[in-house]
Amino acid sequence: MRLPHRRQFLDLVAGAAALPAVSRIAAAQTFPTRPITMTVGFAAGGAADTIARVVVQSMTRFLGQNVIIENVGGADGSVAAGRVARARPDGYMINLGSIGPQVLNGAYYSLPYDVLNDFAPISPLVTNPVLLFARKTLPASNLNELIAWLKLNPNRVSIGRASLPSHLVAALFQKETGTQFAMIPYRGSAPAVQDLLAGQIDFMISSPDKLPLVRDGSIKVFAATSDTRIAAAPDVPTFVEMGLPAISYSDWTGLFAPKGTPTAVVGKLNAAAVQALADPIVRSRLVDLGFEFFPRDKETPEALAAMQKADARKWWPIIKEFGIKAE
Repeated sequence: MRLPHRRQFLDLVAGAAALPAVSRIAAAQTFPTRPITMTVGFAAGGAADTIARVVVQSMTRFLGQNVIIENVGGADGSVAAGRVARARPDGYMINLGSIGPQVLNGAYYSLPYDVLNDFAPISPLVTNPVLLFARKTLPASNLNELIAWLKLNPNRVSIGRASLPSHLVAALFQKETGTQFAMIPYRGSAPAVQDLLAGQIDFMISSPDKLPLVRDGSIKVFAATSDTRIAAAPDVPTFVEMGLPAISYSDWTGLFAPKGTPTAVVGKLNAAAVQALADPIVRSRLVDLGFEFFPRDKETPEALAAMQKADARKWWPIIKEFGIKAE
């Protein structure tokens, strides 16, 4: 057999080395050719799951492939996020993440992934404050009455803790009002709200998608963590206006792929998300549930990454100051 000359050999080696890169580029150009899995870190029926199911319908039409939602509960959304962090970086497994699993959990859990560096941000989706909801039979009609009642019943009241953000805001509330209550952990807001409806817990801090239950008289709402009143509930005061300015918090939801996902694939997923957020049906549904949208120029991977870093700088020291530990 005739051996190739040295130059021919080097050309063959270089060509072989380039094949994976060429293959990745070709795959990115044709992406997607099969269904995409979107992991959601909380139980079906909760806020994150609702956002996912509203958005994926439009994303599916844009991408020409099904986007399949997989609810993977555990560790405040970190189990679902961790699956994506370890997934093949080809865009076929993405995570509907949020400030919890993609920021706060980094100061709360010992995680097998880096919340800030092991993902390729795709796009922010929606933002929202959280609100203080209570069982309808709770003997208080406004926030001041609620605080007074809590002070008369120290450690005899229970709050449903469905996520780290709800734990964080509850800890802020305790500190600022001098109240004490038990925190009952749940794997998502859907089972927590069922216990609230049944009177098994006294109150919970959760997303504004629970507002329809307030409108039909099933539960009460006392205050929101936004700086100004939200459009979906203009009659609900904020903690700020009630004299508790430290209880100011904004949640957000966004899409993430594994670190190393090709830029072209991230771009297609971003375009699908942006298209979904521009869909009047999607917007109407999410606005009705109390969610708000980012300006169009903030619906970018770069804006989502910047938001992660800013929230880590703000909240990690507070989590450590309060001594909030994984349960």
